[in-house]
Amino acid sequence: MNDTIRQFRNFFVSIKLTVILLVLGLLLVFAATIDQVHLGIWAIQEKWFRSFFVLQDVRGILLPIFPGGYLIGGFLLVNLVAAHVYRFKFTWGKAGIQLTHIGLIMLLVGELFTGLLQEDFSMRLNQNEPKNYSESFRDNELALVDTGNPQFDEVVAIPETVVARGGEIQHAKLPFRVAVREYYPNSSLRSRESTSPGAANLPPSKATKGIGLNVAAFPIPMTYKQEERNIPAAFVELLAAEGSLGIWMVSADPRLPPQKIEHGGRTFTLQFRFTRAYKPFTLTLLKFSHDRYAGTEIPKNFSSRIRLQTPNGQDDREVLIYMNNPLRYSGMTFYQASFDPENPNVTILQVVRNPSWLMPYIACSLMTFGLLWQFGIHLFAFVSKRRPALQSKTA
Repeated sequence: MNDTIRQFRNFFVSIKLTVILLVLGLLLVFAATIDQVHLGIWAIQEKWFRSFFVLQDVRGILLPIFPGGYLIGGFLLVNLVAAHVYRFKFTWGKAGIQLTHIGLIMLLVGELFTGLLQEDFSMRLNQNEPKNYSESFRDNELALVDTGNPQFDEVVAIPETVVARGGEIQHAKLPFRVAVREYYPNSSLRSRESTSPGAANLPPSKATKGIGLNVAAFPIPMTYKQEERNIPAAFVELLAAEGSLGIWMVSADPRLPPQKIEHGGRTFTLQFRFTRAYKPFTLTLLKFSHDRYAGTEIPKNFSSRIRLQTPNGQDDREVLIYMNNPLRYSGMTFYQASFDPENPNVTILQVVRNPSWLMPYIACSLMTFGLLWQFGIHLFAFVSKRRPALQSKTA
């Protein structure tokens, strides 16, 4: 048993394992860079770096073809920690190396936490219209909103992952069940109006109520490009105690308005939308500025003057957000991301929540200080040895 434990320990503290993991990491970065021609940055991160194994579709079967970033990074983290526990002893002469390794360990852990905890959302603001929620870039939800209360709306949000599984969905706040009849991860919409080209050749609608009677949804291949996003669609049947309330077509296409449902004296709206993250405060766009270099259309600067307000009145101030000058508030960072070229009164902010955002800065500081410390010790020792020799020569 002792030999087995010793072999197990020697495997994880081995410098050979370190070299192999570093080579695998280089190959991983190289392969991911090549694959980025076909996939966007987000898809590359999910496929190659934020996974234990890189999966490839081979004739409809997902097969692991390479170790992923989590697996390589996890083994490298264990290798570094084990090497420190069993090999390194603290001395002032080696303190710089140890600080550098601790910084590297923090960098690996920080990337893990970032991959698990970071949230990226978008916030589109129209001038003089307060808004208290941001929307996800990639995730969607099926929202059923009870609008009967004049004081507030009661929202039941069903994540897209639940809709994708199909079956019936029951929620205590809904007087009916939601049965998913069909789901498309990405879709294209076409009008059924008689004046639209090709409308006469469209197949009969699967929907029996709502906008699906006038709009057809077709499945299309999923996209992974950075500048594009998938628009899922589904056909859902609402089942009440007294029977079916019809089959409704829902789509995350932002051009489609919410659909109204009347049942049991209550009014609901039904909508497939980008996942929302509500805030305990509101942001209002006061003015958006798009500066260009004189005589050209080359962008020089984008800036948004925002009013930040909390319901209790504790915060009520104006903030200017521009390139490299984000707003940090309530654990979130608001960046000036984009704008609507067709509407000068609209700005688009990127909203990032990353609880571990400080870890890379601390890790890099430790590594820098550790390298300077180690270099300084060796420089001081070198100068100390050279000084007596120079003095003897001059004497």
